[in-house]
Amino acid sequence: MKTINLKNINKIISILEKEYPNTATQLHHKTIFQLLVATILSAQCTDKRVNQITPDLFKKYRTANDLSKAKEIVIESLIRSTGFFRNKAKNIINSSKIIQEKYKGKVPNNMKDLIGLPGVARKTANIVLYHGYGITAGIAVDTHVKRLSRRLGLSTETEPVKIEKNLMEIIPKKKWGKFNGMLVLHGRQICKARKPMCQGCKLSYYCKYYKERERG
Repeated sequence: MKTINLKNINKIISILEKEYPNTATQLHHKTIFQLLVATILSAQCTDKRVNQITPDLFKKYRTANDLSKAKEIVIESLIRSTGFFRNKAKNIINSSKIIQEKYKGKVPNNMKDLIGLPGVARKTANIVLYHGYGITAGIAVDTHVKRLSRRLGLSTETEPVKIEKNLMEIIPKKKWGKFNGMLVLHGRQICKARKPMCQGCKLSYYCKYYKERERG
């Protein structure tokens, strides 16, 4: 990856912090286990949609023990609107079984054990660790972070793990946890996938995508 101007990185972070002071996850949850399930459901799905279906899901299945005993067909019917519902139902139930049997009902608090759960990759694990346990282990790379990292010139990679590695090399560790949240909010509100609002963007001066577009 081409060397990034670290002064620009600090400016980008400073602007994002002013624009988005609250980077708490938008996924509704009361427990760390619920956060894990909601994050698994959020793959290829909006947080808004996940929040619409989890109240009924969590009312019927409050704990890992509850979900470990659930039937896939029942869970599928509850989460169908989130997409990829068959795989998600299978992963949620199997993860619940492992959490219940191996970890005595408690969601693991380290990256190694979390990514060993079905349906849990680094993105999900990073979100659970940071928002659930207050542990900073990496930078969650979702569709927004992937898109904005490339547009801002922070990474030229396409794979989430490689993008995360690039970001961890240039973003101060104390900022890792909330960097995802800031880019997600900026991606939703300003730097949208199809029609980015470049003219009103506070980051345009530092944005590779904007400069290339202006040059035509």
